[in-house]
Amino acid sequence: MTQILLIRHGETAWNVERRLQGQIDIVLNAEGERQAAALGRALAQESLDAIYSSDLRRTLQTAQGIAEPRRMAVLPDRALRERCYGALEGLLHGEVAQRYPQAYAAWRARDPDSRFPDGERRAETLREFYCRAVDAVTSLAERHPHGKIALVTHGGVLECVYRAARAMDLEAPRDFDIRNAAINRLSWDGAGWQITAWSETVHLEEASLDEIDK
Repeated sequence: MTQILLIRHGETAWNVERRLQGQIDIVLNAEGERQAAALGRALAQESLDAIYSSDLRRTLQTAQGIAEPRRMAVLPDRALRERCYGALEGLLHGEVAQRYPQAYAAWRARDPDSRFPDGERRAETLREFYCRAVDAVTSLAERHPHGKIALVTHGGVLECVYRAARAMDLEAPRDFDIRNAAINRLSWDGAGWQITAWSETVHLEEASLDEIDK
């Protein structure tokens, strides 16, 4: 049984603005940096065999918050990247609706096979992204049988793995939280995923109180 800590990157300025990041390489904002440090403190006593991250800077920065206190290396993996949204990347949600109304409607409807217009990169369909994300996380879990690893990645990847664990249709509305820098705990038994805890955020709340106290 492999134990997985599945973590979304800390907050970015584009998260706050509701601007679609996709695979554009955005860094953490000040709050995201605080969240990364809080993660490091919260996980300091947990034994980890490896720390993996998407190769985008917002995830690498978050993963470093976990790795640096324990003097471990972060292992970047491009397969853990967020979904590529093609021409929609970099736009506010309202701008997507205005410039690409058909693509926006398909996105909101969770059409699994709709492909958005290409931008700098070719857009992935939701189904393509789901297969990539679940395969990537499963592959990393299988490298560490009976071990425990941390994976720092993106909200879309977390959503895909959650749906895989719950056998939840891609078209079904999301009814679970995907919070920046929350801790999500899963296990892989070689045949399927089990969620043991989801969206632990106590470490983030405590960090906020500490800052106010100071």
